[in-house]
Amino acid sequence: MIPPRHDAGQAFPIYIMVVAGLLFLALAYLTVGQAAVNRSGAQTAADAAALAAAQKTRDQLTDLWVAVVRDPAKWQAIFDGDGAGNFCWRADELAAQNDAQVPHCVPETLAYTVEVRTNKKVGDSVVPGVADVRSTARARAVIEPLCTFELPPGKKDAALPRLTCQGKVWDLKPDDPSRLPKPDDLFDVHLAD
Repeated sequence: MIPPRHDAGQAFPIYIMVVAGLLFLALAYLTVGQAAVNRSGAQTAADAAALAAAQKTRDQLTDLWVAVVRDPAKWQAIFDGDGAGNFCWRADELAAQNDAQVPHCVPETLAYTVEVRTNKKVGDSVVPGVADVRSTARARAVIEPLCTFELPPGKKDAALPRLTCQGKVWDLKPDDPSRLPKPDDLFDVHLAD
């Protein structure tokens, strides 16, 4: 007679190994999720920083245009970006508000390219080597002039030319600043790919 076999309990070590493996995978996926959230935060900070610097430049160009509105010969230079300052400090401010810093900001004539690094690290995880990793992202904001005009031939004291900004025609009245175009009428600020 063959004695009965006692197999009870032999599946338990396999069960423990499977559960441990699944737990490890879950923690690894959590780390990937943390990194993705951190990267998304970096991209948001980069977008905001680049747009802030470009909007500040747009506002300055508008102020320059208003200052010379009676001299249309100077308008095109302003629409081309002449006299625009470097507003990377504004990118630094917006990045700081998004818990990040700007290691690189490159002002161009009518654009800013900003690289941002998050202050927050990915943190401890089961994946080795990622605890101290900080996410970085880049964004480029472009300032696009929206207006065209034709200089009047002849005398300098001729009436001001009509300014056409995206289909809207402005008959300029320099004595009434409330009737002059606003910064977003003169320039569009947007992110570029």
